[in-house]
Amino acid sequence: MDKINELIQKYRNKIMQIKNVVGVGCGYKETNGKNTDKKAMVILVKEKLDKDELGRRHVIPEEVEEVVTDVVEVGDLELHSPRQTRRGRVSRTARVRPAQPGVSIGHYKVSAGTFGAVVKDSKTKEPLILSNNHVLANLTSGHDDRSEIGDPVLQPGRHDGGEEGKDTIGHLERFVPIKRKSATSSCLIAQGFENILNGIAELVKFPYQIRFLRNSEKANIVDCAVAKPVDPDKIVDKVLQLGRIEGVVEPEVGMRIVKSGRTSGITRAKIKAINATVEVNVSAAERAVFDDQIIAEPFSKPGDSGSLVLDTNNRAVGLLFAGSSKSTICNRITNVMDKLGVEML
Repeated sequence: MDKINELIQKYRNKIMQIKNVVGVGCGYKETNGKNTDKKAMVILVKEKLDKDELGRRHVIPEEVEEVVTDVVEVGDLELHSPRQTRRGRVSRTARVRPAQPGVSIGHYKVSAGTFGAVVKDSKTKEPLILSNNHVLANLTSGHDDRSEIGDPVLQPGRHDGGEEGKDTIGHLERFVPIKRKSATSSCLIAQGFENILNGIAELVKFPYQIRFLRNSEKANIVDCAVAKPVDPDKIVDKVLQLGRIEGVVEPEVGMRIVKSGRTSGITRAKIKAINATVEVNVSAAERAVFDDQIIAEPFSKPGDSGSLVLDTNNRAVGLLFAGSSKSTICNRITNVMDKLGVEML
């Protein structure tokens, strides 16, 4: 996969500008719905469209530098927070003490997500509650009023009846900020260069449009945060219906995975692509780009955000944060641990 990774780094910005494309990663070519052993650059699209609907500039090439491409329909990717409708109350959405991974949790301003895992601070060795930034820290960029260190975290989440005070399981300890996607550059000089370069692209029949973005635009790697429990005895580390976490493992294409989530409980899937760059709707009006992501078959629903993703040996692989009816997106767990300064128990 090394060559494909190099090509993704080289071309991902151009590929992400193609109409209908929401991501690109490493995987294997599928033919007639079946996997082959041919390595491919996997292009993720909202929906598969006919060439006539796209226009020549937005047709994905069959090969990139002699590496085949595979177009995979993944739908419109969005954070997997619960939609604003009440569901029947089950144990995963009830108040649970001691609380354990797999149940409802959330920042006091957030609807609800999933308690992902109990981890430990790399320096103090104190136990911490792991989930997404958008679950425990209200999707904060770190420069807004969405949350502050020390904010209450509720179990169950507010959407499931959690109330500040009696249901406070912990307080926000730290988070990795979420960077939103910036707009196209408004600089007239940059726009002039864009027009010139796109004119050249037309002459050489290059299938992409060129866009300059503001320098402040950077991709995210993770959507994660941790909370410090009010009492370590109020949480346990066993994942609901799955048991203890048995270490960490790097993701691989074709790997079988499982998660325990607030909404859909125990579900299983297979990894379809790794090292992916994806664009995700983080709100009705905002988007964010995430690099080095895991793309899996659909095995999550709104409210499953924050679920820890394990392999068949209960080793941690990723942290679920987004998806659609056609795919699920996860952070690589080693990136999560590194960015938060935590370890598995």
